Amino acid sequence: MGVFRHLKNGILSENPTFRLVIGMCPTLAVTTSAVNGLGMGLSTMAVLVGSNVALSAMRKIVPDQIRIPIFVVVIASFVTIVSMLLEAFVPSLFEALGIYIPLIVVNCIIIQRAEAFANQNSVLNSMADGIGMGLGFTLSLTVLGIIREILGAGSVFGISLLGASYEPAMIFIQPPGAFLTLGVLMGLVNFIEYKCKEKKVQAGEKQ
Repeated sequence: MGVFRHLKNGILSENPTFRLVIGMCPTLAVTTSAVNGLGMGLSTMAVLVGSNVALSAMRKIVPDQIRIPIFVVVIASFVTIVSMLLEAFVPSLFEALGIYIPLIVVNCIIIQRAEAFANQNSVLNSMADGIGMGLGFTLSLTVLGIIREILGAGSVFGISLLGASYEPAMIFIQPPGAFLTLGVLMGLVNFIEYKCKEKKVQAGEKQ
């Protein structure tokens, strides 16, 4: 049950994008298309799971005085592996994501989970936390990418949806569109959460 809870937390109650509001740099920069959002999310999840597991396994032998440098070295190692795999097998995505792949090293989601969770919990729970947070981040970026691509290009995953007659709202694939889309989605998530809590309170009062 603990493992399942950690998985669910990252996707819902502790979603890094909509609830914790961390990792905003890649969130806003790379979600110009659904493919980019999905690719960045999965890359980050791979690094997050790998670093969480490795740092959790090492937590009892790493001195507190040098734990942050150790975190960075371990995370950078996994980022290098992911970067090389993307360049070898998905070169188009590697080029599209550009500098944001190496910048995963300093992504605050990775560092935050290493410090706040992996450094204090078992390997299994840390793996579950990494998967949950990674899935939550991937879903967030993919949804953002889908909305921005549909409104800004009339397509999704490169497939035209709205036809040649559609006039794209180019602002949505530019920086202002990223902020606007993210703000609307965060408001929607908060509204849904508020309504769910309200229903639970009303159900409790009836009982």
